[in-house]
Order: sequence, then structure tokens, then C-alpha cells
Amino acid sequence: MSAPGPSPIIEDVIDPIDEKKELEAEAGVKAVPHDDRSDTDTTDVDDALKLVGIEARQFDEKYYRRLRRKIDWHIMPILIAVYFTQFLDKNILSYASIMGFPVTGIWYNDVAQAFYMGFIVWMFPTQYLGQKFPLAKYLGAHIIIWGVLICLHAVCYNFSGFYALRFFLGMLEACVSPTLILIVSMWYKQNERASRIGWFYAGNSSTSIIGGAIAYGITNYNGPIAQWKLLYIVLGIMAIAVGTWVVLLLPDSPVTARFLTEEERIAALERVRLDQAGTHNKHIKKYQVSETFKDIRTWIMILIILCIGIPNGGNSAFNNIITKSFGWTSQQALLLGMPSGVIAGVAVVGAGYLSDYFKDRMTLILLFTIPNLVGMIIMTTMQYSGLRGVLQFASYLGSLSAPGFPLCYAWNASNMSGHTKKVTANSVTLFTFGAGSVVGTYIFLPQDAPGYISGKAAIVILTAIMMLCNVLMAWINVRANRQKRAQLAAMAQEKGWTEADIEREREKAAFLDLTDKENVFFTYTR
Repeated sequence: MSAPGPSPIIEDVIDPIDEKKELEAEAGVKAVPHDDRSDTDTTDVDDALKLVGIEARQFDEKYYRRLRRKIDWHIMPILIAVYFTQFLDKNILSYASIMGFPVTGIWYNDVAQAFYMGFIVWMFPTQYLGQKFPLAKYLGAHIIIWGVLICLHAVCYNFSGFYALRFFLGMLEACVSPTLILIVSMWYKQNERASRIGWFYAGNSSTSIIGGAIAYGITNYNGPIAQWKLLYIVLGIMAIAVGTWVVLLLPDSPVTARFLTEEERIAALERVRLDQAGTHNKHIKKYQVSETFKDIRTWIMILIILCIGIPNGGNSAFNNIITKSFGWTSQQALLLGMPSGVIAGVAVVGAGYLSDYFKDRMTLILLFTIPNLVGMIIMTTMQYSGLRGVLQFASYLGSLSAPGFPLCYAWNASNMSGHTKKVTANSVTLFTFGAGSVVGTYIFLPQDAPGYISGKAAIVILTAIMMLCNVLMAWINVRANRQKRAQLAAMAQEKGWTEADIEREREKAAFLDLTDKENVFFTYTR
């Protein structure tokens, strides 16, 4: 069926606020007497419902494919640039560490962990503040400010100054990953999210290529400015440019996207209606916060993210130092880090597409983690073998684990519903990642140099624990889907619903800002 014209689409839309209580009852949602779920509060439903109403509008698949391509070209390049900038700026310290950076020893570990301290301190406040402000503008302002802070590193001269700048940099960057996950959830269907998250996370991986090339080029500079200072100035200016791009061109949601016509905005919302995850809601709902922490899957994810975050903290700060310990020079270490970015980028994008195709997150995490486990065992047992080629190959195997964290992002995007619950789950995930990364900056201690055997052995153990947790998470999601199907079948039998009735009730429930636990129509991705 071809897409209808703009006018018929918006005619006779039922008032979502007046109908909300009745719709929840009809859709089989048991109303819960929460103080923050007022039936007269216009912020209580998803923003999308105010535009599209409760009745689904039909567009043909050709129209949807064309619209998705348009969304991809307008949204994804910006998200890729943002994540690339965030990861590059976080890891400047690793490049600077072999370019004459003035802080060394345990003080270097302290400067490295300052970023994550700021990150975890500001993670929850920034997510709830972001829910109150236009999402893209909030993100863009943060990027511009942290670009200024990056430049200020070049005029810093002591430990306390570097620590303070890294702390505030972590605070500003805390909003990035959860915001990008929310944006992907707004624009893409459940079986499209892992691949899109893979796209922007590949921006992370490309820092090893582009960042390494920039750093290598600067090592050939012999002017009056110290090489590490010039690095901070160049990358700070890049961040300011990206932040300006975000403010000017990234829409806050499909409801307000200027690059779409009114009809296309409605179609963009209809594309994601049946995923039952909604788009955006500015009302912070306390019961959804509570539900997040009562959900066993939240706590399993916390353990998974800790097992990813701790190695990340160590690798981010010490990757080039460890590579150099194999027997390479500083310049060789920078160049040899670039293939890691290629491997990680291909793995992330490939795993994202496979995850969407098979509708499976956790199995893909397991498959791409096995090479990392093998690589870390080789690096732990053969550090002093003198076989630097073998050790370098093992480090490249570790790059194949890159899809783990973005697939956890995709898991949150696909398996948490209710805007406040999604925001809370994302915050918990990133808070845990930050806390793990703080611990990880001390996993490689000066007394263990140059091999850092104990730190590598710890990563082997953490990786094994993470893999076991993934198996448990997949089992819980499969079991929950069986229970939901049984619940829906019982409800349909009780109410005498036909298949058409079930589909109609599913459409009605889509934008009521229900959590995955409340909504019987919600389906979990394994």
C-alpha cells in the first residue's frame, strides 16, 4: 500500500491523554497506582503519541526502505563522528604517554583514572538532566565544552591540573554513550539497532587508525611546541568542530526532525511502533527507576560490564606502552596499533549485522570474545619469549572482542522499554563501565612493568566470567519470552481476541511509555 498524503494521516487522531487509561485497560495493561503516572499529565505518554495517535498508519515497505536510507544518511554520520571524537579524546593520554607527557609512574595511573572518576560521578545526573533538555543540543554543548578542556591540557604543567582536566573531561563525556543509544532507539527498529550501534562504535575502533596516524605525524614535528601539547590542541579543535555540527544538524527526535517532511516524521514513528519501546518522554517516572533495579537482568548486565570495563581501563591507558614492551620503538608502536582499529571496526560492524539478522546479542558476544581469551592467554604466558611477532598477533586477536560492549549497548536498546527505565539502565551500564575502568587503570602497576603479567592474568579471568554471564542472560530472555507468550495467549482467550484484535491492541500499547515488564506485547532479544 502506498503512503497516504500528509493531511489524511493526521485527521481524526484520538486524544492520547483522554484515552490513556482506557487504552491501557483494553491492551491488557494493569494500571499501577504510581504517583508519577498521572492520567491527566501530558508528559505521561511518549512524545510520539502526540503526533501519530493510537491508530497505526500504513506505509508500504518500499516507502519505509527509502525513509530508512534517508535517516541513515542524516543521522549515522553524526553519531559516528561523535563516538569517534569521544573515544579519541578519552585516549589521547595513551598517545601522549610515549610522546614526552610529563606525568609518569603511579601518578600517570592517577591521571588516567581521573577521567573515569568524573565519568561515574556525573553519569546519573547527566542522564536525567538530558531527559529534561533537547537531546541533541544537550549533547552538542557538552562536546564543544570538552573540546575546550582538551585544548587547555596544552597549558597545564603539573599533576593536579592534569587530574582536574581529566576529571571534568570524564564528566562531560558521560552523556555520550547513553544519549547515542537513546537516539538509535528512537530512529530504528529492534532488528536494526545492533548494526547501527556497530556503525557508530566503529568510530571508536577507527581512532586507532586516525588517532595513531595523527600522533605518528606529530612525532615528526620538531617546532617550539612540545609534541604532546600539539596533539591536545589539534584534537581539541576537532572536538569543538564536531560539537558545532551536532548542535546545528542533529535532530532531538523524529518528532522534530527538520530534514523530514511531516508525513515522513509520522512514517518514521510508525516504523518503530510495534517494537513497543517508544521514543522519548520528558517525565521522570520513579516506578520505572525502581523497576530497573528490581530486574535481575540489570544485575547480570552490571557483572558483564564490570568484566568489560576493568580491561578497558587498563588497555585505554597502557595499550601503546604494552605494545612497546614487545620490543618495538615508540613510532613502531603507534603504527602497529593502527591494524587493531581495522580489525576491531570490521568485527564491530560485522557482529552488529549478524546480531540483527539472527536477533541474538549474547551468542555473538561469546563468539567474538573467544579469540580475545586466546590472545590474552598467549600474551600472559609468552611475554618474555622474545617472539614479538607472536605477541603482536595475540594483541590483534584481542581486537576481535570489540563487539562485546556495543552489543551490550544494543541489548539495552532492544530489551528495556519505558523511557525512564531505558535512561536508568543506560546510566547503570555506563556507571558500571566507568567504575570498572577506574579499577582497570590500576590493573597494570609500575612494579609489574614491562610485562604486566598479573594484570593480563586478571583479564583472562574476567573474560571467562563475562562469557558465563552471557549464557545466563540469554537463558533468562528466552524464558521470559515463553512466559509472555503464555500470558498473551491466556489474555486473548479470556477476552475472546482474534489475531486482528491482538494486532490492534499491540498498536495501541506501543507509545504509552510502558516498561517491558508492564507490556505483554514486548518481546526480548536473546
